[in-house]
Amino acid sequence: MSRVRARTHDRSQRPPGTAPRPCDHPDCTEQGDYRAPRTREALNEYYWFCLDHVRSYNAGWDFFRGMPPDEIERWRRADVVGGRPSWPLGARGPRYLQFGTEDLRDAIKRFFAGAADDKPQPRRILTPEEEALAVLDLDARATPAEIKTRYKELAKRHHPDANGGDKAAEDRLKLINQAYTFLKNLRTTARQTADAE
Repeated sequence: MSRVRARTHDRSQRPPGTAPRPCDHPDCTEQGDYRAPRTREALNEYYWFCLDHVRSYNAGWDFFRGMPPDEIERWRRADVVGGRPSWPLGARGPRYLQFGTEDLRDAIKRFFAGAADDKPQPRRILTPEEEALAVLDLDARATPAEIKTRYKELAKRHHPDANGGDKAAEDRLKLINQAYTFLKNLRTTARQTADAE
């Protein structure tokens, strides 16, 4: 069995707790529970009608009555964007940005680099040891025990079984294994060389 829905236009629009008012239609003795705008210019000022009279008032209401066609079109277009001003994309740029594209690039360079004509510093190429330490997120002072602890932690975190067989986690684990093996062999070789001397 379907539920009968209440029709919202049949509900009283009178604010709760306010005294009932008579219908504004002449010769009507019913309560005026339904509001209707008085004029196009005063949409927040209302007549209060009974249900029958608000229906007849709304049936005859025409917001655009007496308005010239060009003004109706202007209202229609403004209503598309909720009455807010609108303009084509990029149309406001030159008016609000008082400098050209090159000036903007120079300003951004000065902001981030300190001066417009600064050349970016070349990046230093990392040694294989620095790359391996970067994979494990360690610095050059890391001891073999710290490297091993970090390797175990990362291996648990990125193991495919812990990540539902994720391919990216598996690839990351391969890099971690290679970095750890490289560092372990490097530290072992360095220790053997120090012992031989």
